[in-house]
Amino acid sequence: MMTHEEFTKKLLQNPEVQKEYDALDDEFSLFDELLKARIKAGLTQAEVADRMGTKTPAIARLEAGGGNKKHSPSVSTLRKYAKAVGCHLEIKLVRKGSNMKISHG
Repeated sequence: MMTHEEFTKKLLQNPEVQKEYDALDDEFSLFDELLKARIKAGLTQAEVADRMGTKTPAIARLEAGGGNKKHSPSVSTLRKYAKAVGCHLEIKLVRKGSNMKISHG
């Protein structure tokens, strides 16, 4: 039986699959950052929801939202989440093929 890692590696050998995977990379990174920030803050989804004035399922959807184009979070929601976990939201534009970053904090 093939492991998940082996299966993924095999799938990514297909250039079309690799292209789609790369297109989602930024979104997955965002949702990974949300989860890491909550865990580092030592909070449960319910505690974050309470701090944001929402319900736990909304936080679960937000953290699992990778690739869900119908429900992309607004900047306002991301700011509220960041504040709830003791962070601030920082959005960066990074020019392709360079190390130059444009920040808005």
